Amino acid sequence: MYLRHLQVTDFRSWEQLDLPLERGPTALIGPNGRGKTNLLEAIGYVSTLGSHRVATDAPLVRHDCARALIRAAVVNEGRELTVELEIAPGRANRARVNRGSVGRPRDVLGILRTVLFSPEDLALVRGDPGERRRFLDELLVQRAPRYAGIRGDYERVLKQRNALLKTAGKRRSGPAADPYALSTLDVWDNHLAEVGAQLLAGRLDLVADLGPHTAAAYAGVAPDSRPTEITYRSSLGAALPDGYGRPGGDRADPATLSKIITEGLGASRSAELERGVSLVGPHRDELELVLGAAPAKGYASHGESWSFALALRLGSYELLRAESGEPVLLLDDVFAELDRRRRARLAEVATSAEQVLVTAAVDEDVPQELAGVRYTVSESGVSGG
Repeated sequence: MYLRHLQVTDFRSWEQLDLPLERGPTALIGPNGRGKTNLLEAIGYVSTLGSHRVATDAPLVRHDCARALIRAAVVNEGRELTVELEIAPGRANRARVNRGSVGRPRDVLGILRTVLFSPEDLALVRGDPGERRRFLDELLVQRAPRYAGIRGDYERVLKQRNALLKTAGKRRSGPAADPYALSTLDVWDNHLAEVGAQLLAGRLDLVADLGPHTAAAYAGVAPDSRPTEITYRSSLGAALPDGYGRPGGDRADPATLSKIITEGLGASRSAELERGVSLVGPHRDELELVLGAAPAKGYASHGESWSFALALRLGSYELLRAESGEPVLLLDDVFAELDRRRRARLAEVATSAEQVLVTAAVDEDVPQELAGVRYTVSESGVSGG
């Protein structure tokens, strides 16, 4: 898989840009603030329908513009598809494939698969659990695009259920409980359990499969450090079957998980009504990163944290490559942050990729192994190639 051409209009700092691309390594070289990262962000958006830098679409549209356009020509096993996305904050985004409209933007997911490593990835190790849940869910969608719908459904059900908990909780504290609100809550319990079980099963199987790749990648970039492990900690606690989420363990069964979530919601009902939030479900879970015998967060050094973040991305790349062909590798200004050993290991993986795009402030930050096509990015645009 590779990206043959990228075109952006009113995306971030770019009013208009056409960028031809080839297999192998391509480097975008230029001072900070010239829009290099914006181009990788546009490519990542085609792949995930989200940004690795911001949580909403509004910052992606150039100042004083109503919409942004991204057009990407993707070649996979000799077949070319052109994806066009219109980003319009405040209105529904639109998508086209080969100039034909699709039902929903998420229908383009899976056409382009990418793995992006950026300075923001340090938050995977040092940030809050939401960063790691987002990492899992984005990789899950890359692995199986149907999880985009499951994730969206879960977020909607959770929002509705939390609103009902607040309402029912207030009425519960009055002269009498509202039986209608409580019976409606039972219905939303069932919805949350059903869709939450599907999301949880996907995450558990992903962690089981990703773990060995991540451990191997970490050993490659930091061979003198302590061994690593990733584990999934569920809000279901001890009720979660032992083998789920572990390499070589049982594959997660959504029906079993749905029953366990329903039981957990019932046991937490009183506390949830009191607090007005859902206390059981994938939104309360954590991907634990273990270094030696201690959690990486709070115990890993700066270098170890970088190594773990890099290992998570390299592990993701190897997992996707093993299952569904090579994704496009995007490396956003990361070589300047890495020491010699980590640079060499990342460059080794990158040279084996069908396509890798690298951004850097100066030529010296790009390893010689990635001396392929080079563009200069400046205030006037992109030149070279």
